[in-house]
Amino acid sequence: MIIVVERIKTGIPGMDELLYGGIPKRNIVLLSGGPGTGKTIFSQQYVYYGLLHGEPAVYVALEEHPVQVRRNMAEFGWDVRKFEEEGLFAIVDAFTGGIGEAAKRERYVVTSVDDFGEFIDVVKQALRDTRAVRAVVDSVSTLYITKPAVARGVLMNLKRVLAGLGATAILVSQVSVTERGFGGPGVEHAVDGIIRLDLDEVNGELKRSLIVWKMRGTKHDMRRHPFEITDKGIRVFPDKVVKITRFGYREE
Repeated sequence: MIIVVERIKTGIPGMDELLYGGIPKRNIVLLSGGPGTGKTIFSQQYVYYGLLHGEPAVYVALEEHPVQVRRNMAEFGWDVRKFEEEGLFAIVDAFTGGIGEAAKRERYVVTSVDDFGEFIDVVKQALRDTRAVRAVVDSVSTLYITKPAVARGVLMNLKRVLAGLGATAILVSQVSVTERGFGGPGVEHAVDGIIRLDLDEVNGELKRSLIVWKMRGTKHDMRRHPFEITDKGIRVFPDKVVKITRFGYREE
């Protein structure tokens, strides 16, 4: 008996080739990396590709004002307003606390991120209203940064809600420039997949690369690949492999 794995395409050129067709449905994927690596662009591109292909989505904004999220997406040509008007896309405002005139116009507002119960309730409502197939939380680090001991528990609860309501989700995780981990003690065990984005200085020049660290339910490429950020978003080069050694960086 052959089991067919249902997949959600990332829609990022070159990325789905590394995942043998896409992310297995309902997987919760940690997108980890340092500042400037392209995590937010990656996750917004993932959301917008889904909207274009009839897959509703929810974007949980923990580190940016929802107005800024829409503006940043529009810079890449990803205008989400019509999808919001049609009830196919929702931004959960977990940034402003409901403070400010613009925040008062948001439909889904978390007044206190420290109240994890309220946070989950608002996210659930947005997922149900849109019938979301895709979701992004940017970034989960904000939820437990002051309490690293609760990181795994927070992620497990979030995972149950997202997967339970049928979403295939990307959880953005911040790490420091020099850190080679994934953004918190034990968080890597709480998720189904990990994609790591890196920005390395090589001979005075910054080089971007990514690697799929793990992905439950599918084979995946085990090599590090270069990628670029263009005015249309991220593009991965699956036919090129990056090798970072103590002697330097090279593409093959």
